[in-house]
Amino acid sequence: MSRNFLKWLPAVVVPTVVVAAVIAVPLQAGAAVDLPDKTPEQILLMVNDTSVSAFSGAVTQSADLGLPDLGAARGMSETMQKSAADKVPAGNQSLSASGALSTAMEFLSGSHDFRVFVNGTDQSRVQLQDRMAEKNLVRNGDEVWLYDSKVNEATHLTISAELAATAKEKAAAFESKLPTEVSTPDEIARSILKNLDPSTTISVGTDSRVAGRSVYELVLTPKSVDTLVASVSIAVDSETGFPLQITILADGQSAPAMKVGYTSIDLSAPNANVFDFVPPANATVIDQVLPTLPEAASGPNGPISNEHAVVTGAGWSSILAVPASPETSAFLTNRALEQLTEQVDGGRAVSTSLLTVFLTGDGRIFAGAVPLSALQAAAR
Repeated sequence: MSRNFLKWLPAVVVPTVVVAAVIAVPLQAGAAVDLPDKTPEQILLMVNDTSVSAFSGAVTQSADLGLPDLGAARGMSETMQKSAADKVPAGNQSLSASGALSTAMEFLSGSHDFRVFVNGTDQSRVQLQDRMAEKNLVRNGDEVWLYDSKVNEATHLTISAELAATAKEKAAAFESKLPTEVSTPDEIARSILKNLDPSTTISVGTDSRVAGRSVYELVLTPKSVDTLVASVSIAVDSETGFPLQITILADGQSAPAMKVGYTSIDLSAPNANVFDFVPPANATVIDQVLPTLPEAASGPNGPISNEHAVVTGAGWSSILAVPASPETSAFLTNRALEQLTEQVDGGRAVSTSLLTVFLTGDGRIFAGAVPLSALQAAAR
């Protein structure tokens, strides 16, 4: 299976478009407006009860994580994935840890623009601009296409409603407090709000405008002192309850560490022909079968786990642990990785204002919105 296609699988199986990183530049937020007062509970109900299911819009994204220029990371990402793929036994490359990490590196700096078209749960299109190339992900009923103009390759698969529902249920078991998959603002907001628990204080911020629409600001503040996250703000459309923008502040950092939101949005159904896709005549077309997702197991107080990863801890201090495998070993021994990490006790690490990744000497990977010391303790 095309490894580029694996990055987009969540968009195929979840009935909301999943697009680009959880990251964005300051968007069209105008001067404060004066909306009727609402409690946090009332705004949460607005989000829960929103009836918006068809829309189109433009999204801009970027990040300020205190990292050096990661231009080289974008260039080496494909090299890392190919190196790992070459060393993994056939049939064992789905849901790649190295693919996910190197994909994330592409979105850890700079800005990205994309357009989104959605009509219900089974029609969606994402157009992602990437330098001089464009990627299109199109779902129209049970037909799904991913086209990458850079390599002029189109990947096609067919999914059944039953398989899509099963995949959605399994994928939901792995959602974390801060999504690591790339998503639209509304998808991110729902994922975060679904996982609200007593570890979070919820308040109402300042009314303003996003994408030309008046919004309430819902502010989520972690109670834990063991997380790098200072707060998460969700801009909620005052008329529809549709989330339009997400802003994440890191502890001790005044500028947003991450922000993603719509710069323009049309809350009407897109034209039906937007979801019709025919690959270029000279494109390479690959037909694929949607792989079976790994089984998930979770007890009331136990970790969520599968053969690839384990999530331990609770709330904003959760830690993702990926066990050693031929694929992670291939990824961690790539020399280019040294440019992105620093030598620390027990291995190498990438430390940002919002996320820390610890790569152990024995091939394990630990990540979380926590200090490096917490990951090193989890690795012992």
